Amino acid sequence: MMRPLPSSVSPRFRYAALDVARGIALVAMALYHATWDLGALRLTPENYALTPSGRLAAHGIAGSFLILVGIGLVLMNGERFAARPFVLRLARIAGAALLVTVATLITDPSNYIFFGILHCIAVSSVLALPFVRRLPRWASVLAAALVLAGPHLISGEILDTPMLSFLGLGRTMPQTNDYVPLFPWFGMVLAGVAMALYGLATVRRSRLATWTASGRLARGLAWAGRHSLAIYLIHQPILMGLFTGIVSVTGPHPQAGVAEFRALYVRNCLATGGQTQACTRAAACVSDAFRRENLWADRPRSFTAEERLRAQGLSQGCYEAAEGSAPAP
Repeated sequence: MMRPLPSSVSPRFRYAALDVARGIALVAMALYHATWDLGALRLTPENYALTPSGRLAAHGIAGSFLILVGIGLVLMNGERFAARPFVLRLARIAGAALLVTVATLITDPSNYIFFGILHCIAVSSVLALPFVRRLPRWASVLAAALVLAGPHLISGEILDTPMLSFLGLGRTMPQTNDYVPLFPWFGMVLAGVAMALYGLATVRRSRLATWTASGRLARGLAWAGRHSLAIYLIHQPILMGLFTGIVSVTGPHPQAGVAEFRALYVRNCLATGGQTQACTRAAACVSDAFRRENLWADRPRSFTAEERLRAQGLSQGCYEAAEGSAPAP
């Protein structure tokens, strides 16, 4: 039998605080994407969105969205399954996910998005329904823990096949610009479901239930939270168009790609038997020399035969100089 929720949980009740929370997550997402766009267009010295702190921020933003999805599923279905609103919402999200896949397949086929956050939300919304309505509350907690731990418990080369990569249990990371597989991310949706099932009755009796967004900022965030899908779809084309216009006028940042080049040089240098200090000094020397000799480009490019010889000579000279200045072991 379907498990009824507390009568205080209305299927059509809307929490302004939840809309504001979703709006805050949207702002954080837009800032992250802006950081990624600036790095991709070489308007910043490096792509800070791809640094460890940037990746941590991305995971936090995605996790917050998915938790809110789980809470929203419980709110939407309240005391009975809201079939029509659920199906319409699912159709919008699935359609938007398909649009993202098609658009990225056309614009960036080598990194197209085949299972990003919209895909994860669509599939997770269906998979989470039994935990919302039919299973005991503790089942959502247990399932959330198991799904979150899944990548550490299950792994195999067979799960690297393209048809199974949406699971997130393979040993290699697929080449894509947005990857939010079911494991572990479905676990965040289940965590949101569990939070709602255990906490909504208490929240309903608190001041948070009657709080209304006042002031321009709060009202703006609440409005954004109510239109999150539309904002998600349009914000990235707007940002990319804006930054593309800027880079066409200003050109790339003078230091764009330098840190990436030096890190790659050091890795290659160490792999061929170089010493750490000498490789690090040589990397800085080579990047400066390439700029001085007009061999530098803000993006990787192919050298002519003559340029390759010049580059090899500069690299060898820089390493020999760095090795000679290195302190004796």
